[in-house]
Amino acid sequence: MAQLLRCDTLAALPCKDFELARIYILDDHLIVREGLRAMLESGGHSVVGESDNPVQALDDLQRLRPDLLLLDLSLGERSGLELLGELQRREQPVCTLVLTMSAQPRHVAEAVRLGASGYLLKDSSRAELMRAVDQLLAGRRHLGPEVAELAVQALASGPQDPLSELSPRERQIITMVVRGRTSPMIAQELHLSPKTVDTYRGRLMAKLGVPDLPALVRFAIRTGLIEADA
Repeated sequence: MAQLLRCDTLAALPCKDFELARIYILDDHLIVREGLRAMLESGGHSVVGESDNPVQALDDLQRLRPDLLLLDLSLGERSGLELLGELQRREQPVCTLVLTMSAQPRHVAEAVRLGASGYLLKDSSRAELMRAVDQLLAGRRHLGPEVAELAVQALASGPQDPLSELSPRERQIITMVVRGRTSPMIAQELHLSPKTVDTYRGRLMAKLGVPDLPALVRFAIRTGLIEADA
């Protein structure tokens, strides 16, 4: 049975209290989006949009104003956590159910910190997914059966995670750096100046206590920021 978590110390975005919803799907696999659309629409919900690109999704969310966002954390070279952080920065919150393969306690804690109301692993059943959607629409949190224990682990670990000190923009840049992006490439993609990106890089290395790029890559792999084979 799924476990519900209500905790005043973990603020979630209240969702509307109704049975059917207008839903937006952000996932980088077309077959997954098609399967989710079929399941949700068979349950009476309306999928008003979908994308594999977080930049497009930001525009769509502003324009479509869905009741619920289904969000994968792994979006190619980008992260769903970046999108949550950007929504928070823009003060454009949306009720969000994270649906991902990531079972890392840090990802659970960070998603909730950035405003996600639910977190479900992709190996969950159709019934579990629909139950999660219903719970979020009723204004409750929903953590999948395995996820509740991950959340407890994350809370028990406290603030020792050095990544917790980074802003969403800093997380975005560190991910791009360790994936081999140069400062000019990052600057062009994020609409910043190369000098600003270099400033971010220096600040990140100082915060994390790493002396050079190889050490930064090792740190990113060790903390789960990127996969070892990425």
